[in-house]
Parts: sequence; C-alpha cells; structure tokens
Amino acid sequence: MAREAVTAWAWPGPIRLRPCADGLINRTYWVEDGETHPIAVLQQLNTSIFGPEVHEDIAAVTSRLREKGVSTPELLRTRSGNLYHAATDASIWRALTVVGNRTIHRIAQRREAFSAGRLVARFHGALDGFSWRFRSLRGNVHDTTAHMDGLRAALAVHTGHRLHGEVARVADRILGAWNRGFPPLRGPTRLIHGDLKISNVRFQDQEAAALIDLDTLQYGLWAVEMGDAMRSWCNPAAEDTDAPRFDLSLFEAALTGYAAGCSPTFQPTDDEWGSLVPGLERICWELAARFARDALEECYFGFDPAHGGRGEHNLLRARGQAALATQVGTHRGEAERIVASVRAGLVRSSS
Repeated sequence: MAREAVTAWAWPGPIRLRPCADGLINRTYWVEDGETHPIAVLQQLNTSIFGPEVHEDIAAVTSRLREKGVSTPELLRTRSGNLYHAATDASIWRALTVVGNRTIHRIAQRREAFSAGRLVARFHGALDGFSWRFRSLRGNVHDTTAHMDGLRAALAVHTGHRLHGEVARVADRILGAWNRGFPPLRGPTRLIHGDLKISNVRFQDQEAAALIDLDTLQYGLWAVEMGDAMRSWCNPAAEDTDAPRFDLSLFEAALTGYAAGCSPTFQPTDDEWGSLVPGLERICWELAARFARDALEECYFGFDPAHGGRGEHNLLRARGQAALATQVGTHRGEAERIVASVRAGLVRSSS
C-alpha cells in the first residue's frame, strides 16, 4: 500500500521507498531520489492511537515554529492540497520534510545531551504564549493514578498469562513505590512535545536539529515533559535492559544546555524547577507500570522480536524502568543540587 500511497504526492523525479526501522508507532519509509538521498519521510498513521485530525495540529504548531526560526519537519501537501492521503484501504498516510541526518537511541556523550537540551528550550520558548485548540487529544496520557489502576486491573484479569508471575513480581515494586506517595507536580500548563525520548530528537551530525514525531503535541506540565526527557537521555543503557544507569553527568549537561537555550522572555518557573526531579522519578514508575500492563495485555507498545514476544519485551522494559526509578530516588539529592546550580546560573545570566 505504501507504493500506492506515495503517488498522492508530486515528486521532482524518480523515487524509491526504503523502510525505516526507527519508528515503533507509525509505519515509516524513507522517500529517496535517484541517488538514494532521502527527500521526505512517508508514514502510515497508526489510527488505533491517532486520528487524521492530528495533522491540523501538526501543521499549526510547525508553522509557529518556522515563524520563530526553530527547525522542524513539516507536512507536505498532496497533489490535491491535503495534509494527508486516505488510501483505498482506508489507511492514512502523510509525507514530511527531512530534517537532520541522524537518529540516536541513547546519548553517548555530554555534547549530545547539551545540544538536545538547548534545542528543547528553544522549542518551548517558540511555543510559549501560542494558543491552539487541539483537534486530536489523547486523554490521561500522564495520569499516573490511572496507569497504576490499569496495572492492577490487568493483573486481576490476565491471571492465566504465561508471564503473569513475573509481571506480578515487578508490579509489586511499582505499586509499592506509588503507594508510598509522591508530591504533586507544580507549574503552569504549557504547550509541550509530549514524548521527548532521545529518538525523537533528530541530529545533524553532533548537533540536535529538530524534534520529530509531533503526533503527541499537547498541553501539559513542564516537569512531566522534562522528566520524560531526562528518563530517556540520562540512561546510557537505553530502555531495553534491566540494568539501566542514571547518569548525573548527562543530567547536568542536558539541563545546562536547556538553560543555554532559554531566552529573557522564556524561562521555567520556580515551581517547575522544583518539580523536575520528582517528575523524573514519577515518570519512570509510570512508564514501568504501562510496560508491565502491556506485558500482559500485549496490545499497545511496539516491540522488537529479538527480545521474544511483545510480552517478553515489555516485561524487560518494565523491569528496566523500575530499576531506573530506584536509581533516580537513590541519587535524588545529587540531582536536586544540579538543578539548583543550573537554575542559579540561569538567574545570574538573566540579571
């Protein structure tokens, strides 16, 4: 169907399609010219998660980013002038411009963390004050209480699942941590990316160039946004391991980069800085719960068959995020001192 769908766009010459293995949610292809240079990205939208109206949201936000001088992938209109193409089998397809030349799945050096942080600050700054009524919204994405309740329900329903005993053991850790209580996250509601894992930061060589996968754009809390980013960026072992590591050096580099990307007109509030580390720990436990639930339900998260089935891969991820949450809690004091130092430096540079 991809070969049919790609004809909905006008291309400057002969093209070929090459599957892209990076995306787990939307089926993705590189559109390459005759010399095999990528000229666009073709994606089949996962309509079990997103509706086609999400493209109106993407078009509005990317227009704002372009106006503010922030690099971003943009939707290419079809021959008919539409933002997406509905194929004969009712599948939904879109084409986007290519930004950057590299996708990474774990940060290997401080320079990458610094550059990614600076880009995200510029992204947030560009969208600060921008008002948009979203056409596509996913409710309760970061409702941690709801995710914990969902895990409990999955444990009760899927008692016959082959992995139930193993999932129950990691679930005991997750639910035990949640039941001990977490402070509320504070700060204003902002327009955020919504999924700042490092593979959604596109690089041009060593420099962060643009944020991709904009289906998750939403209004939310800065502490959730940045907590999710730090969860991904500061774990050099990535998420497909049960032996993660919370790297404080990468954490410091990422926040220093973020401060460098702030402007006199956009900076996080005191409440937001204060909620960052609690938000990071909370999002690790939340994602552990979501992975554990899907290890039993086997219906949402993508998976790599190299790890076995969907259940096995997501059980591994659940264990990894639970271990990472524990590490964040262990190093909470050091992380808070880094936040305070970066925040103080930002205040001094702005005065």
